[in-house]
Amino acid sequence: ERHQAILAIARRDGRVEVKNLADEFDVTPETIRRDLTLMERRGLVQRAHGGAIPAERLGVEPSVAAREAIFADEKLHIARAALAELPDGGSIILDAGTTTVQLASLLPADIELTVVTNSITVATMLTTKPNVELHLLGGHVRNRTLAAVGPWTADALAGVSVDVAFMGINGITVERGLTTPDIDEARVKAALIAAARRTVVMADHTKFGRQDFATVAPLSSVDTIITDAGIDTEISLELELCGVDMVIA
Repeated sequence: ERHQAILAIARRDGRVEVKNLADEFDVTPETIRRDLTLMERRGLVQRAHGGAIPAERLGVEPSVAAREAIFADEKLHIARAALAELPDGGSIILDAGTTTVQLASLLPADIELTVVTNSITVATMLTTKPNVELHLLGGHVRNRTLAAVGPWTADALAGVSVDVAFMGINGITVERGLTTPDIDEARVKAALIAAARRTVVMADHTKFGRQDFATVAPLSSVDTIITDAGIDTEISLELELCGVDMVIA
């Protein structure tokens, strides 16, 4: 929990200082230094003199393993709320992401679903579900996200039309909409959104107000955003004014 709080502060402020964190959490500076060392090994921060910088500020995208442990409870709540957005049978897209993996694990066994995904992790999980007709998109697999990306992946979506796309994302702002660090992954995410009649974005509160390198889609392409109670009220209201249905899990 302390690691999650430290990461949230680092993302908000762009940097954390050992002394300030020790005062904030009422622990010794040595404890904070150990925390930062462990977080650096997981690819979440990079140590700097007297503190640390979040990996995103350095253009470093955390690995899937590193992201799975961050805000795990919030992601589970978001995934449970997303169950209400499932069609009663029909077809869905599950984008690559730690929150969409949670949704894949929760898909009910009493609904027949056609699922399209570019995520190796999601596909592996769904192979054991007899009620799911699974379509795995091919392409170059990014080690950071275990997602298939590139022209092969995007081309395979040209003839696809599904009911709902459940999307993960790295950054959301009113000005730039949805963004992600990698251009190839951004193009595939855009194609996934274009292939669906409705788009549901699943994102924990740390993704709001953040802008990454590659633009995926404007907010006008999004029907619903599901997030956790940690989101800033003002940001939530701004998104609602843009016509997005906000669900707080």
